[in-house]
Amino acid sequence: FFTTMQLAFWVRRAHKWIGLVIGVQALFWMISGLYMVVVPLEVIHGDHLAHVPTERLNPGGRRVPLGRLHEVYPGITSIRLKNLLGKEVYEIKQGKQASLVNAADGVKISPLDREHIVALAEAAYVGEGSIRGVEWVTKAPREVGSRPVPLWAVHYDEPGKTTLYFSPHTGDLVARRHELWRWFDFLWMFHIMDYEERENVNNTLLRTASITGLLFALSGAWLLFYSFTRRKTA
Repeated sequence: FFTTMQLAFWVRRAHKWIGLVIGVQALFWMISGLYMVVVPLEVIHGDHLAHVPTERLNPGGRRVPLGRLHEVYPGITSIRLKNLLGKEVYEIKQGKQASLVNAADGVKISPLDREHIVALAEAAYVGEGSIRGVEWVTKAPREVGSRPVPLWAVHYDEPGKTTLYFSPHTGDLVARRHELWRWFDFLWMFHIMDYEERENVNNTLLRTASITGLLFALSGAWLLFYSFTRRKTA
């Protein structure tokens, strides 16, 4: 068995190394927190890179009656009239499925093809780069989270490596991603200790962090008690 002095030696050493681990995590907290304070949130969101152009509807435009839409597309739960690249369209929803219909003749135009997406991207993008690639995405990357796929990804050849994501079913710009956002996401992962997407791994990390913090507190309390006891004995 350890003597009291030997036990104090090993507890002090364990306390030091546990403190180092906690100190590293605290450093990540401070660095990530500083980044979040310095870089404005609107820049992180990419508001300076793309905007959604607003176009007025034509009050006297020729449109298919709503009753006709319900006949052709049964099960409609909502209808919204909007302007898409200078043409009026209906955005209809049948349950969770959204579609675009030409307002003039009622013909479905979604999913939108590459040509439509490039036109939408050119209308929305306000950066200084040019399109270097258009990708049909069927498996959502981490940077778009839980947004439903498929998506169109439009990549730009500029230093920020901007990517605009569009829904082929509604034509909406659903996400703006660039390097400052990606750094934010990376640092946020350290800030909240979300090192993996899988829930069971996150739970393991939380348990480990809790145990580490508990051991640090207990070892510190024991050393404090030992120090006072030793001084009193002396």
